[in-house]
Amino acid sequence: MKLLTRLTNTELLDYIQQATLQVDQGKVCDRIPQLALANPSCFAVHICCVSGQTYSLGDTACVFPLMSVIKSFSFLYLLENLGIDTVLQWIGVEPSDAAFNSLDQLIADGGHPRNPMINSGAITLADKLPGKTAGDRTHNLCQWLNQLTGSQLFLDETILASVRASRSPANQAIANYLAQKNRLENLEIALDTYEQMCCLSGTVEDLALLGKVLAYGDTLQHRRIVNAVMSMCGLYQASAKFAVKIGLPMKSGIAGGLLAIVPNAGAIACYSPALDTVGNPVAAIAFVETLAQKLDLSIF
Repeated sequence: MKLLTRLTNTELLDYIQQATLQVDQGKVCDRIPQLALANPSCFAVHICCVSGQTYSLGDTACVFPLMSVIKSFSFLYLLENLGIDTVLQWIGVEPSDAAFNSLDQLIADGGHPRNPMINSGAITLADKLPGKTAGDRTHNLCQWLNQLTGSQLFLDETILASVRASRSPANQAIANYLAQKNRLENLEIALDTYEQMCCLSGTVEDLALLGKVLAYGDTLQHRRIVNAVMSMCGLYQASAKFAVKIGLPMKSGIAGGLLAIVPNAGAIACYSPALDTVGNPVAAIAFVETLAQKLDLSIF
């Protein structure tokens, strides 16, 4: 078993200082006005270990929307509720070499989403979540996660209003094409659900608590599937590069959240809103890369 407990706060602070030197190489997401208000210099980390030990450093009081990090958990939720065979009828598990909101790739694939970590896959799965309305579906997912993990996620209505006011034309086009290919039962509910679940918010501690479910515990078969897909697809078209450099299942979000899973050992959650050109948080990835190398955490 990989060890996360061989750390000291002094070492972690040193790794954070090294990582945050790279913040200038990134840029806060400005497509959504509320996200554009984030301080690019913020950095927070929370690590949960199977032993019960935790580490928490930096701007840990910061609250942020999970955005695409939630995709791992809507996928897990449906696997738990509907089973593998049903869920994998709707989406694939293959990596994508295109941007996370690529319509061209969806068209090239005949309307069958490559994987649940890109927008076409997540919108498709949002259409399948239990609940009559988008609000019901988001509430059910949020309640399930909070009860399962002890996290305190909530729907940030201010962020949601900002997302709705600046709805992504790419996401609208993806949803339109999915509906055209009879992949969605209700286009508007699917898209609204997707936007709402991306606005589920919390701290790095909440994110780390979610990660514990994928690191150890029950639902072994399902978490293995989610971890495998995260390894291949969680950082979009940069996933293969970081599988080689870091070697952990990871998922990022455009608000700056990053979750890394160390199977059977723990979860590492970071918040760092400055993103690279792919949409991954620069300093957070640099931090996890250093940690993985220092502690030999790669699963490969």
